[in-house]
Amino acid sequence: MRFDDTTVSLSDTLTRTINSIQGETVTLRELVAAIGEQGMLLLCALAALPFLIPVSIPGVSTVFGAAIVLLAVAITLNRSPWLPDRILDRELDAAKLLPALRKGVKLVSRIDAWVRPRALSLTAGRMAVVNGCVLVFGGLLLMAPFGLIPFSNTAPAIGILLLSIGMIQRDGVFVLLGYLGTVLTVVYFSVLLFAAFWAGSTLLS
Repeated sequence: MRFDDTTVSLSDTLTRTINSIQGETVTLRELVAAIGEQGMLLLCALAALPFLIPVSIPGVSTVFGAAIVLLAVAITLNRSPWLPDRILDRELDAAKLLPALRKGVKLVSRIDAWVRPRALSLTAGRMAVVNGCVLVFGGLLLMAPFGLIPFSNTAPAIGILLLSIGMIQRDGVFVLLGYLGTVLTVVYFSVLLFAAFWAGSTLLS
């Protein structure tokens, strides 16, 4: 699961995909069709983009989080992905989603110059399986019911995006950054849960 031509920047590829979407609503099926043969990892990166900015789009975290989980499972098992129709055909408001995707691409474009093939051992072989498992975990974190809490979607999305970039462009450094983003997300969520538990215990006492 990788691009053969890593000279094409990820932001350019994502921009072409986003610009191909038309209509008042957009579905995951349309995004899959727009991406075509460019791969499941690109779809994972695309699905992480809306959460890089503080905007709330109803249903997106569930649809995109579930898609990332299922795609990551397929990547881990090196098989074609299976996505249920209710996820593929869930209509999302294009007027809200597409601007969020474009803003996400602008953020990605800022790191394009830093991405290059390196530390290849972290992007192939058994590590590809490990990376896929981390993507699955990241997708589950994205679906966690903390939507109203600041950065609860942004934190896991950053880890997913960095890991996807590393795998797509065969950059082991970005794979490691993706790991770091996922670990920091776990720490952040653990603090939130501890704070909620502590607050509840205080009220009950």
